[in-house]
Amino acid sequence: MNTANRKPLPGTRLDFFDTRAAVDAIQPGAYDSLPYTSRVLAENLVRRCAPATLAASLKQIIQRKRDLDFPWFPARVVCHDILGQTALVDLAGLRDAIAAQGGDPALVNPVVPTQLVVDHSLAVECGGFDPDAFDKNRAIEDRRNEDRFHFIDWTKKAFKNVDVIPPGNGILHQINLERMSPVVQVKDGVAFPDTLVGTDSHTPMVDALGVIAIGVGGLEAESVMLGRASWMRLPDIVGVELTGKPGPGITATDVVLSLTEFLRKEKVVGAYLEFYGAGTANLTLGDRATIANMAPEFGATAAMFYIDEQTIKYLKLTGRDDELVKLVEIYAKETGLWADGLKNAEYERVLKFDLSSVVRTLAGPSNPHRRLPVSELAARGISGKVENEPGLMPDGAVIIAAITSCTNTNNPRNMIAAGLLARNANRLGLARKPWAKTSLAPGSKAVTLYLEEAGLLPELEQLGFGVVAYACTSCNGMSGALDPVIQKEVMDRDLYATAVLSGNRNFDGRIHPYAKQAFLASPPLVVAYAIAGTIRFDIEKDVLGIDADGNPVRLKDIWPTDEEIDSIVAASVKPEQFRKVYEPMFAVSADTGERVSPLYDWRPQSTYIRRPPYWEGALAGARALEGMRALAVLGDNITTDHLSPSNAILADSAAGEYLTKMGLPEEDFNSYATHRGDHLTAQRATFANPTLLNEMVREDGKVKAGSLARIEPEGKVTRMWEAIETYMERKQPLIVIAGADYGQGSSRDWAAKGVRLAGAEAIVAEGFERIHRTNLVGMGVLPLEFKPGVNRTTLGIDGTELFDVIGERKPRADLTLVIHRRSGERVEVPVTCRLDTAEEVSIYEAGGVLQRFAQDFLESSQAAA
Repeated sequence: MNTANRKPLPGTRLDFFDTRAAVDAIQPGAYDSLPYTSRVLAENLVRRCAPATLAASLKQIIQRKRDLDFPWFPARVVCHDILGQTALVDLAGLRDAIAAQGGDPALVNPVVPTQLVVDHSLAVECGGFDPDAFDKNRAIEDRRNEDRFHFIDWTKKAFKNVDVIPPGNGILHQINLERMSPVVQVKDGVAFPDTLVGTDSHTPMVDALGVIAIGVGGLEAESVMLGRASWMRLPDIVGVELTGKPGPGITATDVVLSLTEFLRKEKVVGAYLEFYGAGTANLTLGDRATIANMAPEFGATAAMFYIDEQTIKYLKLTGRDDELVKLVEIYAKETGLWADGLKNAEYERVLKFDLSSVVRTLAGPSNPHRRLPVSELAARGISGKVENEPGLMPDGAVIIAAITSCTNTNNPRNMIAAGLLARNANRLGLARKPWAKTSLAPGSKAVTLYLEEAGLLPELEQLGFGVVAYACTSCNGMSGALDPVIQKEVMDRDLYATAVLSGNRNFDGRIHPYAKQAFLASPPLVVAYAIAGTIRFDIEKDVLGIDADGNPVRLKDIWPTDEEIDSIVAASVKPEQFRKVYEPMFAVSADTGERVSPLYDWRPQSTYIRRPPYWEGALAGARALEGMRALAVLGDNITTDHLSPSNAILADSAAGEYLTKMGLPEEDFNSYATHRGDHLTAQRATFANPTLLNEMVREDGKVKAGSLARIEPEGKVTRMWEAIETYMERKQPLIVIAGADYGQGSSRDWAAKGVRLAGAEAIVAEGFERIHRTNLVGMGVLPLEFKPGVNRTTLGIDGTELFDVIGERKPRADLTLVIHRRSGERVEVPVTCRLDTAEEVSIYEAGGVLQRFAQDFLESSQAAA
């Protein structure tokens, strides 16, 4: 930590780093025009950067230049158990690799405080209409995940700087918002902004508090954990001016789904957004968090809000310590992070959005940015009268209706609105349809406490929305099994079955294998669709049911007023509820003195946890980038769900067949996500999505959907895994050719690990989603970008070719993709090397993050000796 610019913080006994003075010393008056993000990044440099490079790094921020990389040192790393556990499996494997070369494995520890919340392991096997659903689901979770939880328990004792919140307590992002983030950190007598990276793309939810928090892949998180800077160039910082206020009956979900469509169209991919303006004051902190949570759906890296009275009000509401609340206000006002101090902030680009323009809306049927105003359901052919046979499920049947995901369960207004709508529906005698598997999975136990306080939890339970878990469930593809009778009817009739959920993702095949499409909606709308029972329903106009007096009941008859929602929130949501939940959860336990081996005792038969292979054989060697064959030729918008799905494993899949061979009963197959600590299971998920469209596989001239590939040079069409196995046996290097926005969606490192283990050495696409690109680099896979106007179609690539990549690998250098056609023709195509920084080049050349760290660790150990 530098000592220059360190000064006493007025009104406290703490010091702070006077970033304004440091910035204005370089360019007088510059600090006043800096955006919020730039001010926080500059403080990090002033406090942490080496004096020799500080001025040059600050100039990049002050002058809005993007010539040089500068370091960023996040204060924390947060993880959910899927990617967090996978990262810790990697570190355990790294310890083994270092021990094998004579190093001390006990010295391999996270340097940066790392918080892991076990929240992604629970499937909703028992729906919310079962009063014992919570206990039953937790018991199943523990049974299925015994290997995983054994490993996680070992990490608590074996690694320093790792804190674990056990299963059954809530969702990482909501816990982060409601308790983990102090907004202002204190260390060694110095106050500074809380900053973090998280192994989930929705980490930006806490941006609503004014905390720079971004989602990263597991591999980048591992690098930060181990004390390395996250190197960056000044991001594109876009101002989003909000005006007006939402109209009557409009929820934060309606706002965020409208913003998602708007911002995707404005192409903010990779940008840091800063929301400001008169409309911002009309949003509660819960509303802001709903917006910030969906930053990855905008395509943005972060979605920042400044600190203001709403921030302070929320910190008090959630039971934060009075001294901390006081510190946040003092620090923000002193350092220009308070709203009033940002009036002169200048942006290179400004977008404007009128909150009063928002209407009640859904998103779907397969992308969160495909806004679907409910008033347009009929016009778009979604709703409309459909004749159905009595006793059978209707076309468009809603088989999953889930209030889930921290996106919306963090917001008291949304949850109280759902409870009030349920109460009103119950009073009029409405009920859920029997085929709708309903569930309520809050991101925090505090939600249950305030719903109980308001007398609304029993109302939700009556409609089947009892608490099934405090975890990330249906939004993460963990919807659990359907009733066998319902599943059989869906299959026998090839029914167009759907899901409606209050989550943030609805990609094809994600929510449930038998839900052909999924729609995002606010919590009260989820309840309404459980009553309607079908998406083929004009939710604004059609009759939901008949009351006791024979009168038709429509949505407007049960929708609560804003005044009643606000009144119930004010009376029922209390600080003591949050204290009751979080004080015991975060109580520091005494050291029991228990110690474990620094090396994990791997279980040879486990299909969940296995020593990773990244330091062995071909994975530790050079990549020739010659004679590569195409594993897949893909179109636009390939998501990480296509690359490595997270949902339930089916018996006839490659992974299912492997688990059967390993002796696991089908009922305990669990999800792809939970098996990512075992590469032998996880690599069988590579391109395992049944909706994949590999353009190398055609039938009657059309691309055939499925987890399919074509083995070359034979031209034999097989399941994807059989092709991968064949190429692995041949030691055949591979390449993947793709379109625009490759790798969008969840920040799962296995989307990169899977293709690397298959033998892929390069991915050539028209564009990459930020997190996935960094994951590819972290695995030693070379990301290459076609020049504008050039793509797989213009080049006539059909997968019969061989490919080379030539040229010197430097940041964003021009390289040459050499295409050897079957005819003997040779075509040279210029492509951009998407190793964006010198640090990334170094990581790639070492073979990846893990190989690089092992090399550096051993070299430093030898030098010290």
